[in-house]
Amino acid sequence: MTAGRDDADPHDTPTARAFILELGRGLHEAGAPSHRIEDAMSVLAQRLGVTGQFFTTPTSIFASFGPPEEQRTALLRVEPAGVNLERLSLLDDLIREVEEGRREPEDAIVRLRAIGTAPDRYGPLLSIACFGFSAAAVARFLGGGWPEIGAAAAIGLQTGVLAQLAARRPAVARVFEWVAALAAALAALVWAVLIGPLVPLNAAVSGLIVLVPGLSLAVAFTELSTRNLVSGTARLAGAAMTILAIGFGLALGSRLQPLVGAAALSMPRAPLPPWTEWLALAVSPFALAVLFRARPRDIAMVLAACVMAFVIARAGARMGGSEVGVLAAAFAVGVTGNLYGRFLRQPAAVPVVPALVMLLPASLGVRSIATLLLARDVVSGMELAFTLVVLAMALAAGLLLANLVVPPRRAL
Repeated sequence: MTAGRDDADPHDTPTARAFILELGRGLHEAGAPSHRIEDAMSVLAQRLGVTGQFFTTPTSIFASFGPPEEQRTALLRVEPAGVNLERLSLLDDLIREVEEGRREPEDAIVRLRAIGTAPDRYGPLLSIACFGFSAAAVARFLGGGWPEIGAAAAIGLQTGVLAQLAARRPAVARVFEWVAALAAALAALVWAVLIGPLVPLNAAVSGLIVLVPGLSLAVAFTELSTRNLVSGTARLAGAAMTILAIGFGLALGSRLQPLVGAAALSMPRAPLPPWTEWLALAVSPFALAVLFRARPRDIAMVLAACVMAFVIARAGARMGGSEVGVLAAAFAVGVTGNLYGRFLRQPAAVPVVPALVMLLPASLGVRSIATLLLARDVVSGMELAFTLVVLAMALAAGLLLANLVVPPRRAL
C-alpha cells in the first residue's frame, strides 16, 4: 500500500519513519490483521508527510520510503501473535493523537514503547482459569453433559498451564499444539476411567478450543477477499497446520480409547436443560474478554456483542441454515463494531473479535481431522472440513458487507 507524497516535506524525518515502522511492529504484536496494519501505517505516513509503500504478512513487515527512484527499504521480521484488545485500543488512541497533531513522532515513539513493554492486565492464574471456563462453555455448546463439561474444564486448565510454559520456551512452542492435543486426549480417557463415563472427543476438543485457530481462519478469508493474497494464503496455511497438529495429537491419544472399554461413550447419557446453554453463553464472553486482554470497561460491550452474535446465528440457522445464520450474525457484528468505532472512537475489533470466535465453529476442523485419522471415514471428514470452509466464507462475506454499509472509522 502506498501513502504520502513525492515532494519533500519537513515532517519526513528519520524519526517519523522510525515511528511508522515501530507502529507496524506494535500493531502486529497486538494481533491486528495485515491489511489493517498497512492501512494504519499508510494513514500515519500521509499525516506525517512521509512517502512510503507498505507490505505486511503474518511473519514480516516491508516498508519502502521515498520516491521509487530513491527508495530505501526496511524489513521487520515478526512472529504471529495473539490478539491483545487493550493494546489495540491504546495504539488507536496514539494514532489519533499523532493524526490530530497532539503528539510529535519523538514523543510518540516513547509512548509506543511504553505500550509494548507494559505487563498484561490479567495475570497467568486468571488466564489459566479462563481456559477452563471457556472449555466448559464450549463443551455445553457441543451438546455435552455434566461429565463432559467437568472434564473439559479440567483439560482447559491443563491446556492453560501448558500454554504458559510454552510462552516462555520457544522450543516447546514449536510442538505445543500437538503435545497439548495428545495430553488432552489422554486426560479425557483418564477422566472417563477415574471419574465416570463420558464422550472423550467432546471433552478433549472443548478443552483445546482456545488453541483452535477459528479467528485466524476468519481473518485469512477476509484478507483473501480483500485481495491481500500473500497474507491471506500464509495465514490460511498457518491455521491449517495448527488444525492438523491438534487433530494428529487427538488421534494419537485416542488410539488408547479401546483400553477404557465402556467408559468411553459415543454420545452423552442425558441432555442438559436449555438454561445451562444460556449459562454457558453468559460465562464464555467474560473468559474471551480476559483471553483477548480486553479492558475491564470493555467487557460489557464484549458480552453484548457475543450474545447478539449467538442469538442471530441461532435464529438465522433455523430460518435458512447455518450459513445464513453465520452471514447474518457476522453482518450484525460488523455493523455494531463499526458504529462502536465511530461513536466511541475505539477500535471496532473490541466487540468484533470475541463475537467472531463465538460464531465460527472451528472445532469442525479438528473433528474432521480426527474423523479421517480415527474412523477412516473420508466422506464424513471431508464434509466437516468443507462445512467449516463455507462457514468461514460466510463470516468473511458478512464482515465485508458490514464495512460496505457502515464504513469503518479507521484502519483498526
